[in-house]
Amino acid sequence: MRKNTTRLLNELKNAKSFVGFVDKNTDAFSDESISDYLQRLCFERNVELAQVIRRSGIDRTYGYQLFNGRRTPSRDKLIQLGFGFPLMFSELQMLLRMAGKSQLYPRIRRDAAIIYGLNNNYTVTQMQELLEEQELPLLDKYDEK
Repeated sequence: MRKNTTRLLNELKNAKSFVGFVDKNTDAFSDESISDYLQRLCFERNVELAQVIRRSGIDRTYGYQLFNGRRTPSRDKLIQLGFGFPLMFSELQMLLRMAGKSQLYPRIRRDAAIIYGLNNNYTVTQMQELLEEQELPLLDKYDEK
């Protein structure tokens, strides 16, 4: 049975040694790369990566480089891919977390708009239009490193 994150965190807080914690929980750690995870999502959803890239609004060549691991996606590129799959809010949060990027936070106006778009099944084009209407940075214009 796989441990949930809360239980794993509690065990870590109470661990007598880090090595012992790691040895006991080896199967709980994820070593999957973002590119592998994205490819797995395509397989699990039975969707072609070309389709995800096209729907995400990401340049085709750049998109393939994200999927094959030659490029590391920024937070905005991951969000665009989230619209390209499309992912549910919780799934996108997981993707951002796995990539070490900040999750969407509803107290940040731009993030709130993105959450709204996800929950209302917006396409990436509709999302960009909402951001533009709200005078917020577009997804492809806000790539922090």
